[in-house]
Amino acid sequence: MNKFFNFVAGATLGALVGAATALLLAPVSGEELQTQIKAQVEQIQLEVKTAASERRAELEEQLSTLREPRPPA
Repeated sequence: MNKFFNFVAGATLGALVGAATALLLAPVSGEELQTQIKAQVEQIQLEVKTAASERRAELEEQLSTLREPRPPA
């Protein structure tokens, strides 16, 4: 149990130090960074929706091909 507690404490401390370092060394202001992140998230969402739509169309085409009646062999 002691090893687990030490691990959690170390991970928490490391996360706090990393976050503080990132804030201090950030090349842009918080508002600008938020704007950039929002734009990137919107772009990723659009790409995911587009990819999902294309994949759905491919799968529907494959399904319709599989549902076509086959002549007896």
